[in-house]
Amino acid sequence: MLSHLNPPQREAAKYLDGPLLVLAGAGSGKTRVITHKIAWLIRECGFKPASIAAITFTNKAAKEMQERAGKLLEGKDGKGLIVTTFHSLGLRILREEAASAELKPRFSILDSADALQIISEILKTTDKQLIRQAATQISLWKNGLLSPAEAQQIAATDHEQVWAKLYDRYDATLRAYQAVDFDDLIRLPASLFSQQGEIRNKWQNRLRHVLVDEYQDTNAAQYQLLKLLTGPRASFTAVGDDDQAIYGWRGASADNLAALKDDYPQLHVVKLEQNYRSTVRILKAANSLISNNPKLFEKKLWSELGVGDAIQVIVAKDDAQEAESVVMRMLAHKMQHRARFRDYAILYRGNHQARVFEQALRNEKIPYKLSGGQSFFDKAEIKDITAYLRLVANADDDPAFIRAVTTPKRGIGAATLEALGAVAADLHVSLFEAVFTSAAEARLNARQLDPLREFCDFINRISFRAEKEPAEQVLDDLMQAIGYEAWLYDNEEPRAAETRWNNVQDFLRWLKKRGEEDEKNLLELTQMVALITLLEEREDEEADLVKLSTLHAAKGLEYDHVFLVGVEEGILPHREAAEDGRLEEERRLMYVGITRARKSLTVTYCERRKRAGEWLGCEPSRFIAEMGGDIRLPGKPDTEESRQSGSDRLAALKAMLASG
Repeated sequence: MLSHLNPPQREAAKYLDGPLLVLAGAGSGKTRVITHKIAWLIRECGFKPASIAAITFTNKAAKEMQERAGKLLEGKDGKGLIVTTFHSLGLRILREEAASAELKPRFSILDSADALQIISEILKTTDKQLIRQAATQISLWKNGLLSPAEAQQIAATDHEQVWAKLYDRYDATLRAYQAVDFDDLIRLPASLFSQQGEIRNKWQNRLRHVLVDEYQDTNAAQYQLLKLLTGPRASFTAVGDDDQAIYGWRGASADNLAALKDDYPQLHVVKLEQNYRSTVRILKAANSLISNNPKLFEKKLWSELGVGDAIQVIVAKDDAQEAESVVMRMLAHKMQHRARFRDYAILYRGNHQARVFEQALRNEKIPYKLSGGQSFFDKAEIKDITAYLRLVANADDDPAFIRAVTTPKRGIGAATLEALGAVAADLHVSLFEAVFTSAAEARLNARQLDPLREFCDFINRISFRAEKEPAEQVLDDLMQAIGYEAWLYDNEEPRAAETRWNNVQDFLRWLKKRGEEDEKNLLELTQMVALITLLEEREDEEADLVKLSTLHAAKGLEYDHVFLVGVEEGILPHREAAEDGRLEEERRLMYVGITRARKSLTVTYCERRKRAGEWLGCEPSRFIAEMGGDIRLPGKPDTEESRQSGSDRLAALKAMLASG
């Protein structure tokens, strides 16, 4: 079973004598190790699939791991195996332990938009920057496992004092809504395990081995959850790479790798250093760059894929010329090597850099995909339907109530909702519950109250059926009753209405399929939907498109040919990061960019850029020099003449191919 693995991979797959850290360099086959270890545990060691949990960070990675493990296990051997994200595992624990967490089983999961709306209402402001600052601080406290009271104790500045009070009110609002946010899906299970030994022991006995992918991306709460979940037996495999720790800004901590050594003196370390992705020159540049960071564990990537092309460094006069030069070189290279568009990626530090490259690609009619576009689940029509599902699952979910009761319009306006809100606030109940109170009868006239009660009765009927009947039947009846399709066509241009209705139908088909395949009722499906915030599962990976992506979004991906653009001081490394002492993380970000490339890498920078309407000079990033001497450095910036010759070369290639 392990014959296809190299010796360190095989050692990692078979090791069972305690906690294991697999230091997996970029492109070193970490998913292969995890999936083969799962198969080894089940086939050779007699572990029950349901006693193994493999935890990763995205739905896409979990899906890929599940499929690959399934192929190794051939069918029923893997039934019950848990391959999940941290947040999905947290949800699974909370759903089972809801009573102990003082939640009802039908609790709601608020998405980031709902959370921001609640913060906006508490702060009584629409200042987006202020709201996001507050949300970020609350999130960091939650990821540090701090309660509102603890946050108030450590708040050092006046600003932090304000955020800590806000955190307290935000937390109280969530409890009133019987809702949790994403951070709570880790914080609350960790809190339960630390405070209630009986629950902790139950889960420790249930899960006999835990494997964690991308371990360097864990935050304090996730690390604590893992420690509590694996207990004194410490039967876990952590797979990570300290050189790819690039999420410090959202609470992830590479210190968790160091903490493993301190918390588990018996920790065994296996290094995966053979790279199966990139050529020798690309790895040489990556190793040279990252050697400038202090090392927790020494490792050096190597490859048997040949020396490869020299790394090109190109200087352009400005960003427009940089984009034009990249696109021309890409087209000429594609023609020469008869490659596909999907073999190419343009990677950059910040989203603002994409626009000029999009323009250059459109000028040449080159198909492309911009990563980080709007998620399918963030579309208004999907959020409309999801609001109904959330309300069916949890009548106390006020944000869902407001969206559902007003979409489609049913004669319930702002004045009615304001009056109902006052009743709910006075009685300390949810909007839904307030509808059936005598106070609502006193405060609202019959014309206002009747449609509200009619709506709530309808939700109660659907809710009653949602636990007992197949999801497909309940969904069909729900959609027919609310008349969403007709409302769309009444309120939108025909083409826009058709697009949005097709999205709704896609969503419903997907929900029904998941309900049937996973044997989930509508309530269980609703909680699952709340976790799926990425469109990853729905993307066509085979589409022939050039990929435009930030370096953060490109992590975990690979391309034959990579253009790493805007590699200048102030951009990469980012000015604020350099000033705040986060230079090492910026260097790791550059390292991630370099190691996305399989066959060729081109690095570009500009001599000047426009900022606030003024031309400012640019300096090449220090990271270019740190890539070592085996790179092809630029001469003068691309001139009109050299660009013309590039276009001529491209025209000649096109003519040659046409005649062939």
